[in-house]
Amino acid sequence: MKSIYLLLLITIFNNGNIVRAHFDMVVPDHKNAFDLNLYKSVLDPELCEQQLRYIQENEPQILFEFFDASFRTPRGILTGNVRDFGNYHQCLRINQEIPGSVVEGKYCMINLPLNQNWPTLPDRPNITWPDEWPDITWPEDWPDLTLPERHPRMAKLKYAAERSRMYHLATSGFERFNGAAKDDTGNPGSALASLTFQLGLCLPRACTADTGLKVLLNTTEPLAIDFKESYYRLPSDKLWVPGEYVAFSIFGIFIILVALSTAYDIRSTIYLEKDPKQLNKLLLAFSAYTNTHRLVTYKPVPGALECLDGIRTFAMVWVIIGHTFVTQTSSMIMANPADALAWMTSLDSIWITAAPITVDTFFMLSGLLLVYTTAGKLTSMKLVKSLHLFYLNRLLRMFPALAAVILLQISIFNRVADGPFWEVEMTHTHRCRVYWWSTLLHIQNFVNPSHMCLAHSWYLAIDVQLHILSPLVLVWVLTGRKKLAWSALVGALISVLAAATTYNFIRNFPAGPVIPSRPQDSADYLTNYYVNTLTRASPFFVGLIFGYILHLNRDRKVKINFIPATILWVCAIVIALLIIYSSYPIMQLDWDNQFADNMINSFMRPAWAMFVGWMIFACVHGYGGPVNWILSHRAWKVLSRLSYAMYLVHYPMQFIINAMPIVPIYFDVRFSLFQFLADFSLAVIVAYLITILIDAPCSVLIKHFMGGGPKRPAKVAVAEEPAEPLEAKNTYI
Repeated sequence: MKSIYLLLLITIFNNGNIVRAHFDMVVPDHKNAFDLNLYKSVLDPELCEQQLRYIQENEPQILFEFFDASFRTPRGILTGNVRDFGNYHQCLRINQEIPGSVVEGKYCMINLPLNQNWPTLPDRPNITWPDEWPDITWPEDWPDLTLPERHPRMAKLKYAAERSRMYHLATSGFERFNGAAKDDTGNPGSALASLTFQLGLCLPRACTADTGLKVLLNTTEPLAIDFKESYYRLPSDKLWVPGEYVAFSIFGIFIILVALSTAYDIRSTIYLEKDPKQLNKLLLAFSAYTNTHRLVTYKPVPGALECLDGIRTFAMVWVIIGHTFVTQTSSMIMANPADALAWMTSLDSIWITAAPITVDTFFMLSGLLLVYTTAGKLTSMKLVKSLHLFYLNRLLRMFPALAAVILLQISIFNRVADGPFWEVEMTHTHRCRVYWWSTLLHIQNFVNPSHMCLAHSWYLAIDVQLHILSPLVLVWVLTGRKKLAWSALVGALISVLAAATTYNFIRNFPAGPVIPSRPQDSADYLTNYYVNTLTRASPFFVGLIFGYILHLNRDRKVKINFIPATILWVCAIVIALLIIYSSYPIMQLDWDNQFADNMINSFMRPAWAMFVGWMIFACVHGYGGPVNWILSHRAWKVLSRLSYAMYLVHYPMQFIINAMPIVPIYFDVRFSLFQFLADFSLAVIVAYLITILIDAPCSVLIKHFMGGGPKRPAKVAVAEEPAEPLEAKNTYI
């Protein structure tokens, strides 16, 4: 059980009160996504004043263009919207010549607290508006918009305001509703008073927000408005860095190799009609034609677990649709976040709030296939002797696609689009430019959990770490002695559960990544529980047990009577439904049950893995019925083979899409579902390109130079690992 003790030691060492070795992200200027020197070099207070004075007096249409591209009062404040981005692209297109200079637009994002503490600023002058402020004349017959106190609309407005207050209390760091924010009267304070507006401001490029507003307001004194400049944007301000040159060079080499290999393949097989078996395998490695044919061609393999294709596909769909909602709600571009909170805390949303459990499906499959594919190939002694190949084969098969997506994030993803909220995408670019190495080494969940390159790559890190520790259990499983094997498997699972449960009860985490009643604990949960190897290990060990069960019954069907099989199915379904339903009570604003949180964190994931394990066992041995027919359908084969690349690319692209809007987006479930269809389709397309152009060629080369790995005895059927290299990724995601 040394593996479990090692897991516990690593967890305590990294997350306990003894040592905290997490790295903070410092982005050097030469790795920054934006040209910071450009922002500094264009500043010129004298030129700013000169240009603004001139256009005020002589070019009012230019001044109006700056006003038109700047913010208005955010619409939908009562439903939580505190943002107005102005018109980003219109602002950056401003380019007008005036005597002596050129007026160019610069986009600025400012943070404006709604609570300005006016009585505490006696030394600040009143705002003096310009004498020639444009006269806006409203029509004489403009309707009266004043609502009487008892108007039906007033009740809706009051309800919306209360819902907004609940949303901001749940997301602004307050500890609880029961006294975290109170005014002088002792009543709960209005969340609206603590809001900070995020507003887009368009200025001449020589100005800062403070300087520009002082000139427009005709004052040299400190402004009576407190605000903070968040960031600036200028045309062509994305800095070219060495990492981008490396990325484009590598992608260029791959494109050339693919073009040459495909041309050789098509000429030989189509025009010259040569036998494909006579062609050079290495010259065909990069052929898009051959690799696509391998992707869409399925050869039945005796002993293959066909139902895994459907499980992977449905699990991946659940991951992507969950991330569609998560990236929308967390990107802070919604026009009605309070409505989003109301939906997320309702029973209608459990199919989204329960989505994080689907990742444990992949951990379970990883453990199951590890035993099922290894038990027929290796003995304990062979495993020990070939341990370096056991590790190397795993790492190399994961490396090409992972490295490709990191290079995409470093370079192309930062340049494919732009928008006023591109700072979100910039953050992900910075993380990969600084911490690409920890991701490739699969240690990012311990070294830099708060700044991970590819935020979802924590799964790969934990999977690799568990794979590294797995021989401590596998060596007993491969002895061929059932008692030793069962002792090792069950003992390892019990040890992991005991260690994780102890850790959870000591740390008292919330039961989910975003719990409205405990917003201040989200960072601690994500850093020390959600991406922690110990707390996520139990489904992997459950998978080891089910993999061993399937291995023992590889060549025969297990007979179970109808009634016991029905009871097992009912129990499994009830467990799955309870796990999914548990996401509803913990999402309520008044949820406060630490014991339940600890129990959920400790036992929910292995219970889900047992449900998935039973489903696989039942499908393999003929007790799946329509479930097996659906999961084993050949329609899922291609998506299953693309699942690894889909997992890697879908999340970064969702952040790109959510960083592009120039106005806040109204949250609506139907809109999010349509967005999911777009996200899923784009993920399939990009995953196909990465698989065909990079992953499949590298898999062929790895298999060639490593000799294909240890061979299974001829009498034992190969399971889930046919000759096609594309299938090898199925054990990872």
